[in-house]
Amino acid sequence: MEVKIEASWKQVLEEEFGNEYFVKLTEFVKSDYAKNTVYPPPGFIFRAFELTPFGKVKVVILGQDPYHGPNQANGLAFSVAKGVRLPPSLMNIYKEIESDIGKKTSNNEGELESWAKQGVLLLNATLTVRANSAGSHQNKGWESFTDAVVRILSEKKEGLAFVLWGNYAQKKGSIIDESKHLVLRSAHPSPLSAHNGFFGSKPFSQTNEYLILNDKEPIEW
Repeated sequence: MEVKIEASWKQVLEEEFGNEYFVKLTEFVKSDYAKNTVYPPPGFIFRAFELTPFGKVKVVILGQDPYHGPNQANGLAFSVAKGVRLPPSLMNIYKEIESDIGKKTSNNEGELESWAKQGVLLLNATLTVRANSAGSHQNKGWESFTDAVVRILSEKKEGLAFVLWGNYAQKKGSIIDESKHLVLRSAHPSPLSAHNGFFGSKPFSQTNEYLILNDKEPIEW
């Protein structure tokens, strides 16, 4: 079965594509796209990998599901297309950026492509979702696939910064080797939990300090 994913990722994830869970997952996803409205658009499912090839990854930010409203999900965790109204979590991320590093971001700039191109892998645990139905593609196999992504990054690379917001991401991050990577944990930026430890956590400055310490270019957030 042919999976259209960026070449360097295809090489390191080759074994996953032949696994029974991935074959079943592909059948489910194709069937649901044929019957229902599913996000993101099919060509954007693996967009995070296209914009951030394996060799370029410096930072990993883990999300849960893609956005499930019209014109929102674009294949990058927490990101929306230019001109689309900012979701509450992304608004809070921007507030923390301003508080942490003093950078103010415009309210119509929700596209995080510039981060991805600098080496920030914006990875959702589940890469697809049915319209208006949060969690509808969970427990179908995506989590096993994205676990493999995190595990391979942890094993094959050194000096990465993993940013884990909320309990879901933190559980997923349990396979990261913290002896050779930075792992930043805090509450999720959603309005329900941002005041419980996301605001003031300074993930952006901490990430850049760590990258500089490891002789890597800091991210322009």
